[in-house]
Formats: sequence, C-alpha cells, structure tokens
Amino acid sequence: MNNLDQELITKALHGDDDAFSMLVETYQNPVYNLCYRMLGENTAAEDAAQETFWRAYQNLKAYDPQRSFATWLLSIAAHHCIDLQRKRRLQLFEMDEYPDFDIQDTGTPGPESMVINGDENRELHALIQTLNPPDRAAVILKYWYGCSEEEISEMLSLTVSAVKSRLHRARRQLADAITTQKKEQLKGGLRHESPAL
Repeated sequence: MNNLDQELITKALHGDDDAFSMLVETYQNPVYNLCYRMLGENTAAEDAAQETFWRAYQNLKAYDPQRSFATWLLSIAAHHCIDLQRKRRLQLFEMDEYPDFDIQDTGTPGPESMVINGDENRELHALIQTLNPPDRAAVILKYWYGCSEEEISEMLSLTVSAVKSRLHRARRQLADAITTQKKEQLKGGLRHESPAL
C-alpha cells in the first residue's frame, strides 16, 4: 500500500471524513468499473459502488494494513455484486466441456481484441454477462484489473485452485459463445448475399 493511502486510512480511522472522501475519489473509477462489468447497468453499478464505499467506511477498522487497500476495496465490491446477482436469481449456466482457448493468445478471439470499437465492446459485455457471478468476478479481476490468482482467491474467499478452475471454465464458456456468435454472423452474412449468375 502506498504511503498516501495509509495516511488517509489512518486519518479516516480517527474520524476525518475528508480523508475518506479522498480515498473514494482515488478509487471510485476502478470500483464503479468493476460493478458495471459485474451488473451491466449504469444505475445498478452506481448504487453498488456507493454501497461498496459505505461498507468500506463501516468496516475500516477491520482493514488489515498488510493487505492492499485496492484489493480489499475491490473484494467488497465483487462480493456485493455477486450477492446482488444471486438475489436477482439469474440463471446459472451448467459448465460443460467447451473448446479451450487462451485469452492471452493473440491468434484467438479474446476480450482484449474485442474491445476495439463500441459494438464489439457491447458484444463482449453481453458475453461476460452470461457467466455466473463468481466466474464473472474472477474473469474481470484477472483480465481487466490484472489481479493474480492468489489475489483473486483472497478477494473472493476461494482457494487458488478454485480460482484457476473458475477461470478455466469461464474461458471455455466464452470461447464457445464467441465461436457460436461468429458462426451465426457468418451464416447471416451468407443469407444476405445474392447468388451470382
């Protein structure tokens, strides 16, 4: 943790609301972005981010200064969003065998290569929404926030092997969805072509 965060946390623990406000300003974008990617709605993400900071404020005394403040805060956000998703009773997908692919492999369609323009970004967001909430959280933390499997395990209260398993399943599900989507786009494009005579 950087010295400024530690100083602000210490001041906030002693009742300095301005210090906590500075922490909110520092971390509001990463927290909101995580909530938005988890929930898929602007208003829900704003509410979840606000709730995250409220929970962090209420539990600041329980914060372990040996741990990254950002990791602790994103952990609160991820758990809150997972709880919201469960409350919405979204359908959880059965994880079958899917063709595997490596998101880091530049020769394979992956999240980073799909964020080139607005349409592709919306398509990717829709695909990520099909993942169950804990898998979605693991993927977002890994590929958008660059968290290690160890950090994700700490944030989501899972074992490292469970995180690896969730990431593997999520990549398989995304690979299958991308493959299906590309096939449908190809079929749709062929239907609209007029036959050459």
